Amino acid sequence: MVPELSEHFPELAAVAKGRDTLPTHDAAVAINRAAQTLRKWACLENGPIRPIRINGRLAWRVADLRALLAGDSK
Repeated sequence: MVPELSEHFPELAAVAKGRDTLPTHDAAVAINRAAQTLRKWACLENGPIRPIRINGRLAWRVADLRALLAGDSK
C-alpha cells in the first residue's frame, strides 16, 4: 500500500486495500457519493472522473479517486 494514500486518505486506503481499481459501490463509499451518481457520470461522460471497463463492468481508478478527493480532478 502506498504510504501517501494511507496517510492523507485513510478511508480510501481502507476501502482500496492495495487494489488499483474499485467497483462502483466501493468507489462511491470512498468518495461519499451514491453509487448511482458514479453510474450517471459514466453513462453521461460528464463527471469529474471517468471509469474504465473490465469485462463490461465499471471500475474506478484509485489514483483518480485520490485526485478527486484532493481537489486535483480535471
